[in-house]
Amino acid sequence: MDTKKIGEDLHEHVPANWYFESLKKDPLQKFWHGTRFREVRKVATHANSVLDIGCADGVFSNVIFKSTKAKKFVGLDVVKTSIEWAKKHWAKNIKMKFMVGDAHKLPFNNNSFDAVFCLEALEHVADPLLALKEFKRVMKKGGYGVFLVPSDNDLFKIVWWLWLHFYPRGWVWRETHIQTYRNNYLPVACRKAGFKIDGDKKFNLGMLHLVKVQKV
Repeated sequence: MDTKKIGEDLHEHVPANWYFESLKKDPLQKFWHGTRFREVRKVATHANSVLDIGCADGVFSNVIFKSTKAKKFVGLDVVKTSIEWAKKHWAKNIKMKFMVGDAHKLPFNNNSFDAVFCLEALEHVADPLLALKEFKRVMKKGGYGVFLVPSDNDLFKIVWWLWLHFYPRGWVWRETHIQTYRNNYLPVACRKAGFKIDGDKKFNLGMLHLVKVQKV
């Protein structure tokens, strides 16, 4: 299974700088992602080396970078156009690097990062458990991870359907969610991958599920 190509194909209609443009002019996106920023900042403690998987255009990477005060920061995404845009836009920050890569087969040695983030990306991967095991492999012992997914509760399903069918440009995300994390599956999957759960919280009326883990 070519997991990298699956990821590329899923996002073929999504603009390279979707988040950057949306947060400038879209009130709904500002609200949704503003709450993400606040919750992630609460759990993003200092880390010298940080990996952001599914970084897209780097907007959220910048939030993580500032929150962790990282000396080495790598943003990785399967979508080449988004990575190319991020490299140009964030070029002045020499501590932030961006590269194309597959969450299922990370191009890093074991124990490379103090912290690993994956924010609203695990719903787009072909094999979540394999990806989580890769996150653990590249994480240093004692390091932490912050993972965020849609909870797929009933309210989210309604909002997501309305978004896809009626919201301007929402259609570009159709068919991109290929995994569900309903019934609290995210912490279950994290434990299966060998992580210790350090934090577990739902917000945005239960529509988003954030889990903080540790590699012990």
